[in-house]
Amino acid sequence: MTSNAFTVTERFLRYVQIDTQSDPHSTLSPSTEKQKHLSRLLFDELKQIGLTDVYTDEYGYVYATIPANIDRSVPVICFCSHVDTASDCSGTNVKPILHKNYQGQEIVLPDDTTQIIHMENHPYLKQQIGKDIITASGLTLLGADDKSGVAIIMDMAHYLMQHPEIPHGTIKILFTPDEEVGRGTDHVDLNHLGADFAYTLDGGELGTYEDETFSADGYTLHFYGVSAHPGYAKGKMVNALKLAGILLQQLPATEWCPEATQGKEGFVHPVHMEGTAEKASIEFIIRDFDTSQLAIYENRLLQMAEAIVTQYPGAKVEAVVREQYRNMKEIIDQHPEMEINAREAYAMAGIPFIKEPIRGGTDGSRLSFMGLPCANIFTGMQGIHSRQEWVSVYDMEKSVEVLVNLVQAWAK
Repeated sequence: MTSNAFTVTERFLRYVQIDTQSDPHSTLSPSTEKQKHLSRLLFDELKQIGLTDVYTDEYGYVYATIPANIDRSVPVICFCSHVDTASDCSGTNVKPILHKNYQGQEIVLPDDTTQIIHMENHPYLKQQIGKDIITASGLTLLGADDKSGVAIIMDMAHYLMQHPEIPHGTIKILFTPDEEVGRGTDHVDLNHLGADFAYTLDGGELGTYEDETFSADGYTLHFYGVSAHPGYAKGKMVNALKLAGILLQQLPATEWCPEATQGKEGFVHPVHMEGTAEKASIEFIIRDFDTSQLAIYENRLLQMAEAIVTQYPGAKVEAVVREQYRNMKEIIDQHPEMEINAREAYAMAGIPFIKEPIRGGTDGSRLSFMGLPCANIFTGMQGIHSRQEWVSVYDMEKSVEVLVNLVQAWAK
């Protein structure tokens, strides 16, 4: 693919200016109505590209099909990205800036000059010398997570429709809402989608390929104290907030927590606390690549909590576990052809194949256990969920090339 064949940068610059931030506290689907603004635009653009089987539903999902142009039966492949951006940082009035021919200098973001992107904090910039990168202006996130993936899939669809000589089987396109709040697959219609295998475009550095995620549980401890009038509470009151505080104080600071773990190490992470003197609750996220470890972590937490309440007559503790997602590797390992074809596609693009685990989850985790094996491909996004988010134009273009190669590999 020649440089003038790509539309991914132009698409990306347009998409990130549409506010699609999801809301973790909303009970609606999608969690914010504004996500549908991008869904409707993608629906229109897919029609303009020349696809006829394009559909968007009440939940903001977008489905589309690129028909096969070969006469033999091959697996149906789906490419998937999410339209929403994270709630960690504002996604309103995003002003993307294209920095051409980056030469290693510090990038001072103009709308907040305290926001400085430099190699010390973003070492991957060393790989971008002489290339173009895109940042926001300093007041918002950029939205590369995951509008880079959306733009890459759209550019692939455009290129394939412009080049019918490229052999491929049936290709499905899926854009989802609410991935950032863990509900990206809640209303997906896999029967309507009709795919055999899938790849999310939701990864980072050039050449990375991810087929392994954390397994994840949500875990809540409810502490029940003993209420009494504070003026007459001596010998009677047990403050549930203080019980919760004791547990937080006992959590290890040098292991078993996100700030002290890396690689394949799991963790326990308190993310929210609320309550009164009578009842207090701590919400945790529990993560490990080995699913069996989750129960071990949860039992350890409960034992710590029970040891605390036994010291206070009348106090109680209750644990509630909610499964969130599981390590997609358990499913993907049953389908080695996914990696074989991906390796071929990367090689055809002249880039390395770097297999690594995700210290998190994607829509692919849930899709895999719903019956659609789904690995993850790079987009070039960096510094995600922050005002220093940026993306490599070269990486996005190479990702488009990988997808074009990948459909040809599957067609063989």
